[in-house]
Amino acid sequence: MDFTLTEEHRMIQQAARDFAKTELLPGVIERDEKQEFPKKQIQQMGELGFMGMMVDPAFGGSGMDTLSYVLVMEELSKVDASSSVVVSVNNSLVCWGLETFGTEAQKEKYLKRLATGEIIGAFCLSEPEAGSDATSQKTTAIDKGDHYLLNGTKNWITNGSSAEVYLVIAQTDVEKGHKGINALIVEKGMEGFEIGPKEQKMGIRGSDTHSLMFTDVKVPKENRIGKDGFGFKFAMKTLAGGRIGIAAQALGIAAGAYELALEYSKVRKAFGTEIANHQAIAFKLADMHTQIQAARFMVYKSAVDKDQGNDYDLSGAMAKLYASQVAMETTVEAVQIHGGNGYVKEYHVERLMRDAKITQIYEGTSEIQKIVISRSILRK
Repeated sequence: MDFTLTEEHRMIQQAARDFAKTELLPGVIERDEKQEFPKKQIQQMGELGFMGMMVDPAFGGSGMDTLSYVLVMEELSKVDASSSVVVSVNNSLVCWGLETFGTEAQKEKYLKRLATGEIIGAFCLSEPEAGSDATSQKTTAIDKGDHYLLNGTKNWITNGSSAEVYLVIAQTDVEKGHKGINALIVEKGMEGFEIGPKEQKMGIRGSDTHSLMFTDVKVPKENRIGKDGFGFKFAMKTLAGGRIGIAAQALGIAAGAYELALEYSKVRKAFGTEIANHQAIAFKLADMHTQIQAARFMVYKSAVDKDQGNDYDLSGAMAKLYASQVAMETTVEAVQIHGGNGYVKEYHVERLMRDAKITQIYEGTSEIQKIVISRSILRK
């Protein structure tokens, strides 16, 4: 066991930290208030290689490992979770899925542009009646010979109106259940594809979340990912890696809140001394630091499992479950340490608290993670 980051990993971590402070921090409060998508910052992250971190350089990617990706996600999320979730979706759910299961033609046409950040992608699984129960797909993709006819609605789609490429999960054969589901590549602008209004969210307000409607959209057969009926397995395998990205996001949100609370406790005075000198505050900081460090080890372990070719379903689910819990608890305590100042926008912690909650919900709720964990340990 070696808990020391390599020099290369430290350099990647520092690059992400510097970018977050110089490019994401300015204007982050205003973007949250206005629900403004961080288009400029996403373009800059593409130039830094953050949008296709694990993609082979042959397809425009950075060719880095999962641990590098996790380090970047953590640092970005300390400052702006609305930006980091775009990085997570593009890397974990779109680029990884296309590179791992896509055809060479699909990689040439879509992956190269996605990996460089020239365009971004979206992953479309959730529906009004199919959130945690991903097998209950109502969106249909009827086989018409040389194309599929796509009909249905997807909701809670990150990058909903900003993406150019959408990986859509749809039911082709109802009688086959989850074995009759396919994954299709849909392009913005295809006839019959409409984007609904932007969702009014509690947190990650800069993130571009929309419902999508498909009405007789013709999707060419060559846009199917994998063999007929592979869609559900594609979604589950892709989401298993996506959990690691969201776990890293939760870790970053927690660490960002803790760092702000620690700094504040050293300058804010009460009863004649800095509040850090009061045991009530010092013990809060001790708990926060301990929980974050534990979450960090779990998140890093899941990333290393993926890099080493080990089964990462269990470690990824545990990392997401615990890190998201730590994010919620830590941000609440950070607001408490800031007192009245914690309840106003300029101190940032109230935004981090609002952003933290979604990490317990998307890409598999905490309850779903417990199902994954329990099934894994009971099989042994």
